[in-house]
Amino acid sequence: MTVDLVGFLGVVLVAYVVPGPDFLVVVRSAAQDPARGRAAALGAQTGLCVHMLAAAAGLAVVATRSPLVFDGIRLLGAAYLVFLGVRAVLAARRAARESGRAPGPAEPASAAASGGRGRLREAFTQGFLTNVLNPKAALFFLSVLPQFVDGAGSVARQVFLLGVLDIVIGVGYWFALVGVAARLRAVLARPRIRHRWELGTGWLFIAIGVSVAAV
Repeated sequence: MTVDLVGFLGVVLVAYVVPGPDFLVVVRSAAQDPARGRAAALGAQTGLCVHMLAAAAGLAVVATRSPLVFDGIRLLGAAYLVFLGVRAVLAARRAARESGRAPGPAEPASAAASGGRGRLREAFTQGFLTNVLNPKAALFFLSVLPQFVDGAGSVARQVFLLGVLDIVIGVGYWFALVGVAARLRAVLARPRIRHRWELGTGWLFIAIGVSVAAV
């Protein structure tokens, strides 16, 4: 059994470098807090695990060959991206209205810790849903990944092993990206720049969601 690992690694790296919805979710979360960025990255890769396991089990074949199932996943993913975009735009406008107000009393440490855990769960969920509802991720594991599989061996086993390698590479890439994106925090601390950032990423989420739905 032989697998074209060099070719596979090249395709995987290109797939990660080309920005997509998961890229936007991870960068936006990392700009808010590096821990949130890592949580979003782990969520995104967990979403890929679902597609990988489905492809290895052959379930992805059923989904992609059924127009109803495939379109349902696509529209759900598009609606979720639009939801994230609308929420970001509304948050930016709300922050702009409140920017002139005096800060309130300090938050208790226990409440801050609880809120921090909640924000990490939120970032993880955003990353997870962004990828698990992305039909392009399912198509990658179904159509691109099998091109590097040796037909003489167990296809399911090879898809699983290559999928695990893809996910591990992705974790390393996302964590490196989080380190870079976290440097934006100092710049985004300026209210005007943060307002523009939130508006820009929000409208970008909406544009991507609309384009996914229109395909």
